[in-house]
Amino acid sequence: MYDVVLLTLGSERDAPGTCGSDGACCGDTNMANGDTDKSNDGPSTDRCETPRVPVLACADALTARGARVDLVTARSEREIDEVLCRLDGPPRPDGLGWPDPDSRTRLIVGTASDAQLRTVLRRLVRRYAPPPSRRPTDLPVNRTVPDLPPVGVLPLDPARGRSQPRDLAAQLGLPRDPVAVAAAVLEGAPRRLDLLRNDAGSVTLDGALLGAADEGGQPLHWRGRVEVDDTLLSAGDDPLLACAIGNAGGYARLADVTLLAAPDPGDGLVEVAVAVPVLTSSRWGRRRVRLEVRRARGRAVAVVPREGAIPFLDDGATGELKRKRSWWTEPGAWAVWSPPTAHR
Repeated sequence: MYDVVLLTLGSERDAPGTCGSDGACCGDTNMANGDTDKSNDGPSTDRCETPRVPVLACADALTARGARVDLVTARSEREIDEVLCRLDGPPRPDGLGWPDPDSRTRLIVGTASDAQLRTVLRRLVRRYAPPPSRRPTDLPVNRTVPDLPPVGVLPLDPARGRSQPRDLAAQLGLPRDPVAVAAAVLEGAPRRLDLLRNDAGSVTLDGALLGAADEGGQPLHWRGRVEVDDTLLSAGDDPLLACAIGNAGGYARLADVTLLAAPDPGDGLVEVAVAVPVLTSSRWGRRRVRLEVRRARGRAVAVVPREGAIPFLDDGATGELKRKRSWWTEPGAWAVWSPPTAHR
């Protein structure tokens, strides 16, 4: 018998009984990596007292399969951590906190947005990442965190699986029906995925999009140095319209332009693209602007703003990049529970 914690994050809006299918919840757009002084690195203290219908349906399905279910609504990082401690393994000789690979406790996160899922994963990383001075010998050489416990994903807005941009659950082909989610968590297998960490202490599951638009929706030019491993996509002299950093494909397109060609959340690499407007002339002397997309794949990417702050979206969370930021891949660091049919 499994113990299953079904975790949801408290709402920013005072809406007893429901967060609303498109409501911002803790860990959503205000969870912006601490990139600006106005950002909030913890869930809101506002409350959503009654579990939403998908949560109750999933809990019923888990109970019907013999699991013991605990419904938890976390409204702070401390309350998230109180849930995650149930995934701890036995004490180690080196004194490090480590996840239990044989745990009988399984975690499902009810997500109204990818930023909420990212909030929980960030807390997992902070819980289990050892300090560099105490790096254990059993940690993979290409990682800074151990294998994080698999997470069940329960989308709280089924419509996002059919809309653009699609959420991460839809991109990964994960079930959206609460009964199917319960079956995946109890009878499925973990699917390991890459994690992007960055030097601001946060994580990225899907991707980030750097750039902004004016009131009419037209992209604004900005300048920055963008480097992927040893490949220089921009030295900071070119006017850029956008920079996409992709672990998965949520930011693969910008309007009708393909930025990322083939982002793969399981290949151990990050795909990066910059969109550069280039002025060209025809044989008749007519000038026009075409968009040049430069791409590269690698283990790490660094972006250095040249002119002020660069607005960005990271897993749906907003922020501003004011100084150099580096992202790097942690291959196979996190995992989701996927349906049993996906492994036959």
